[in-house]
Amino acid sequence: MSLALTAGSIGASHAQVTGPVPGTPKQDLQRQDSPRTAPPKADAAPKDESRAPGETTARAKLPRDKRTQLDALFEALKLAPDESSASAVADRLDALLSETNSTAGDLLMARANAAAEAKKYDLSLALLDQVVEIEPDSVAGFSRRATIYYLQDDYTAALADIREVLAREPRHTTMLMGFAMILRELGDEPRALEAVRKALAVNPHLASAKELEGQLAVKVDGRGI
Repeated sequence: MSLALTAGSIGASHAQVTGPVPGTPKQDLQRQDSPRTAPPKADAAPKDESRAPGETTARAKLPRDKRTQLDALFEALKLAPDESSASAVADRLDALLSETNSTAGDLLMARANAAAEAKKYDLSLALLDQVVEIEPDSVAGFSRRATIYYLQDDYTAALADIREVLAREPRHTTMLMGFAMILRELGDEPRALEAVRKALAVNPHLASAKELEGQLAVKVDGRGI
């Protein structure tokens, strides 16, 4: 199968963040792409009356603008001191990336996710088609639809949606890992290695990416990492 998605299309401008563990069933990718509990709103934190005026809190509130929130979280993910800290940041990123920009989009996503959990993939895809139509700038519908296509072994459609996600958010590690897994299955190990290394550049503590990098590096570079 011809792959139209080149290494350049996942370029330097790009989580899930957690990715699928290499060699595990495809349902793992579905589970990891499922939406998680939404991060707290910027004004949700209670006021700490014990602090002096002007004293900063231990954990600053996220800014209201979604793009600024994403940038801050991706920076925190890259600088996380250990896997546990990185996982906590990744969870918040997953929740934010699974949101659309409208109530209608979020409702359709919820219905699509419920259908996917029930393995009613045709219904889920039909609902996700609607999400993509009304929310073309959101990565949520594209990323979830890519996962469903992947579970159905429709790599052409999955790669097309991965391309759409990474064009909007090149740091989406779930899609980078999905891209790497598909390329590995198609025998394109050099590009699979490039994709997984991009995922590690976003989240250096991503265990599944480290494992996959090691496997691919032995074949591509002829040595371990």
